[in-house]
Amino acid sequence: MEREKDLIERRVVLPLAEPERATRHGVRPPRAVCLFGPPGTGKTTFARGIASRLGWPFVEILPSRLADEGNLAAALRSAFARIAELERVLVFIDEVEEIAPVRSEPAQPGGMHGVTNELLKLIPGFRERDERLLVCATNSIRSLDPAFLRPGRFDYLIPIGTPDKAARAAIWSRYTDGRTDVDIDELVLASELFTPADIEHAARIAAQASFERDLVSVGGRGGDDPAPGASTADYLEAIAECRPTVTPAMIEQFASDITTHART
Repeated sequence: MEREKDLIERRVVLPLAEPERATRHGVRPPRAVCLFGPPGTGKTTFARGIASRLGWPFVEILPSRLADEGNLAAALRSAFARIAELERVLVFIDEVEEIAPVRSEPAQPGGMHGVTNELLKLIPGFRERDERLLVCATNSIRSLDPAFLRPGRFDYLIPIGTPDKAARAAIWSRYTDGRTDVDIDELVLASELFTPADIEHAARIAAQASFERDLVSVGGRGGDDPAPGASTADYLEAIAECRPTVTPAMIEQFASDITTHART
């Protein structure tokens, strides 16, 4: 996914890795970014990749885990207080729409209004310190409160879409161990709209089929030893069994969201 990687590298990683050089050019390193796109497209992987490139600790805040503590707003405040003790950190919140949904007016008793307000208050304080980056991810950016997304809080709103042909080829090559007997081009054509997670699932199904065939051979019911690893046919059958996570309607909505929300 070269387009996404290049954008994140230039806009996010390099200014944070070279803050003094960036400052000399009037570039302010980002403090908070939001990744949005269909489910399963690798937003968490990109967040972990940013932390890895910077050599920073990766801390994930799980909204569902915070909810288990009872008072969600207080749990969120406590989590950010503990994070503030770290010298440098990348904080990742997946499915952030769970704690920053569009607020209804008037506020509903027991609703998320107070939680969203708490997060809105925490972000400016988080942004004040260097070597800090908040990365939020959402499958539905239109579900987020507009105040949460404004430029003063998030520097960039970056779309992460489904992998293109080159990206799918790279992903399939990883799962097939670069074997020359597997027709990667055919797998790429058959897996249009597949997310990285979908491809991983299909590869697992194909590997299981190959494994079971090998067991049959060992049991004496087969002829010659089968070739190691799944075949092109195994992968194609697995692809046919899988239902892509992303639908054409979701792609259409994502394209609309890019026009409306993306800020890169």
